Amino acid sequence: MSFLKQLFDNLFGPKDEVEKVDIAKRFELYGRVGQGSMSKVWRAKDSHSGRVVAVKVLDYEKTLRLESRFVGMEKPTEGEIAMTLKHPNIVQTLEHGITTEDEQFLVMEYVEGVSLSFLIDVQNDVMLTKRLQFIIQLGEAIEFFHQQHWIHRDICPRNVLITDEDHQVKLIDFGLVVPNTVTFQAPGNRTGTAIYMAPELIKRQRTDQRIDIFSFAVTCYEMYTRRYPWEGGETLEMVLQHINTPAEDIRKLCPEIDEQVAETIMKGLKAHPDDRWSTMTEMLDPLREAHQRLGIPKLPTKTTASETKKAAAPKVAQKPKPVEIKPDEWMFRPAEKKPEAE
Repeated sequence: MSFLKQLFDNLFGPKDEVEKVDIAKRFELYGRVGQGSMSKVWRAKDSHSGRVVAVKVLDYEKTLRLESRFVGMEKPTEGEIAMTLKHPNIVQTLEHGITTEDEQFLVMEYVEGVSLSFLIDVQNDVMLTKRLQFIIQLGEAIEFFHQQHWIHRDICPRNVLITDEDHQVKLIDFGLVVPNTVTFQAPGNRTGTAIYMAPELIKRQRTDQRIDIFSFAVTCYEMYTRRYPWEGGETLEMVLQHINTPAEDIRKLCPEIDEQVAETIMKGLKAHPDDRWSTMTEMLDPLREAHQRLGIPKLPTKTTASETKKAAAPKVAQKPKPVEIKPDEWMFRPAEKKPEAE
C-alpha cells in the first residue's frame, strides 16, 4: 500500500473538516446530460469561475454500499482518484467534495460531443475513417491509467466520449476504479458491465490490469463489427459463454479489417489472462504500427455532434437479440442495448 500512502500524502495531506457545498446555489444547472447506475450528471455554470462544467453527483446509498466492500482497505474515493488523472484522453476533473446532502460530487470539464456507443451504432464517416485512431487514443488513456497504478474495471463504449471539435477520445467514469495492489486484486469483487467483464472477474478469481485489456479488446471488436464477440451476452448465464467459448474471429464479420489489427484484438480477447497481452503498452505497439502503415484517412467534411446524430446507419453485422437482464448482484451492469441492424 506504499504508493497509496504516498498518493494521499502528496495530493491530499491531512484530512481537514470538509466544507459542504450546496449544489443548487453554487451552480446554475442547465439540464441533465447523463445518468449512470450510481450517479447523475448535469451541464452547469459554476458561479465561482463562470465556466460551463459537468457536475456529477453520486447516489449516497449506492456509493455507501460500494465503499462497504473496501472497509479497512484505504480505498480512495472516485473524486480523489479522478483528481490524479491528467491526460488528454481522460476527462479532466477540476474539483471534488461533499454536498449539503452528504453526497460526493465531482466538477469536470464539459465535453461537447457524442458517446462512443452512439458512433458504434451509426457507423458513419467519423467512425469509419477515425476508428483506429479512436482505438489508439482509448488505449493510451488506459495505458496512462495503468501507469498510475489503477485498474478501471469498467472499460466499455458508454464510458467513452468523442469530442465534437477535434474528435478526441475522453475516458470517463471512475466509480469502480481500484488501486492495482495485491489487496485489491483479491478474488470476489465482481463489478463491471456484464459482456465486457473478463472471465477471471466473472469467476471471482484474482484479477489485475489485464481485465481492462480484455474489456478494451471487446470494445475494439464492437467498433469494427457492431456486435459482441459472443452470441447473446446480456444475462449472467449467457455471459458465462465467454469463459470457455473462443470469440468469433473478427475477420469473419469484418473481412476488410487489417490483419495486424485483427490479430491484436483477438489476442486481447483470450479467456486466460496469461494468453492475452500482458500490458496495455504491448497491445498498443502493433496498433500504432498498423495506424502508421495504413496512414490517417481524411474526413470528407468536419462533422459536429448534431450532424453526427442525423447520419444514417449502413448495413452492418447483426447484433444478437436483446434479452432480459437479471443481474446477480447490484453492481453487475448490463451492456447497453443497441437497435437492430437493418
